Order: sequence, then C-alpha cells, then structure tokens
Amino acid sequence: MIVQIYEVSSVEEARALCGIGVDHIGVLVGAGGFPREQSIAQARKILSAISAPSRGSALCLSDDLGLIRKIATELDPSILHLGASTELLTPQDVAMLRREFPLLKPMRSIPMIDQGSVEIARSYDRIADILLLDSHKAGDRQIGALGVTHDWELDRQIVGSVSIPVIIAGGLGPENVIDAIKFVHPAGVDSKTRTDKADGSHTKDLDKVRQFVELAKTIRSKPAE
Repeated sequence: MIVQIYEVSSVEEARALCGIGVDHIGVLVGAGGFPREQSIAQARKILSAISAPSRGSALCLSDDLGLIRKIATELDPSILHLGASTELLTPQDVAMLRREFPLLKPMRSIPMIDQGSVEIARSYDRIADILLLDSHKAGDRQIGALGVTHDWELDRQIVGSVSIPVIIAGGLGPENVIDAIKFVHPAGVDSKTRTDKADGSHTKDLDKVRQFVELAKTIRSKPAE
C-alpha cells in the first residue's frame, strides 16, 4: 500500500516523514499563483532531503505549461503531480509533456464529482503513470485540498477500469483510511488536511502521520471486483 503525504514545507518535515516510512512525500511548488506554494529553489532543498525508499512528488496546481516545463527541468522530481483542473490541463497536454520528458513520471489528479469522473479518469489511462482521485469543487482551478470525502463508489469503479495505479485522496485520515482501503482497494492512499496540525499552520502532525501510515499498511488491498 503506497502512503502519500502532502504538503511538506521544510527540510525537517521531509526527513521526519522519511523516518516514519511515508512512500511519497509531496511538495506544492509554483510561482505564487496558489497559497502555500514553495518556490522552485525551496522545493529543491526539500526534495533533496528525501531519502530512499521514500520518493519526492512535486505538485503543480497551475495549468501553465511553461511553468510545468520549468519545474520538470529544474527539479527533475521522482514524480511530477499535475493538479490543475482537467478543463485546463488535458490528456493531450500530459501526453505532450511525456514526449518532451520521456523519463517523467506524471501523476494526474482526477476531480471526483459524479459518474463523469470515471470517464475523465479513463482518458488518462496509460498517459499518466498514476491517478490521484480527489474531491473537487466546481469552478476551482485546482483539484483537491478541500479536506472532504467524496463518493468512494466512483473511486472503486475507476480502480477496476484502468490499468495504472490509483491513489485515493480527499478527507482521508487515521479515522477513515482503513474503511476507504477496504471499500475501494486502491494502490495507495493520500492525506493532507487530516494529518495537518490543528493550529492552522499547515504543518504536519507527525503523530497523525504515523497513525495514518501504520493503519494503511496493516491491511493488504485486493483488486476491485
């Protein structure tokens, strides 16, 4: 079971999450268009502090292909997570990035709203390397970071109908991660809001992260039927 934790904002947090056993450690990076974005220079410092077997994931919420190319070139992250709305960044755009950066490992956020989300996910099958299914509010330029769950039945359908790994997100924390895994049978689980400290600092609560990792790895996921 892959365990993915966002948003890491310091070298110290990154090292701590490696010690806990987080598989994918996510850094939000950009040019200031979204709150809490790290600069490319700061993201490089954080990502360089991540040690194997943990892997760094650079999350870009922008649909600016020039910025995405800059992040891919200057950071060369283990995973490039594309989080712009699917209305703004299309499968064709992702395929083009794959051609330009053949070693790139793209993760694509999918907005989980209704049955149409299943078809959107399928449109990225074999174009992205990983799908990240996250809650979405219509009209948002970015996908996720809402801290709320969505209809896991849709996630289950996607897991059963694509050929690439699926990580589920959206309001997951220690209190519900086992239920989510048992119902959806994903390749991995993701947490941001519900493993943050309660003080509004958007820094990680390491005890919550530790609980999330331990719980997620206690059960073995099975393919969806």
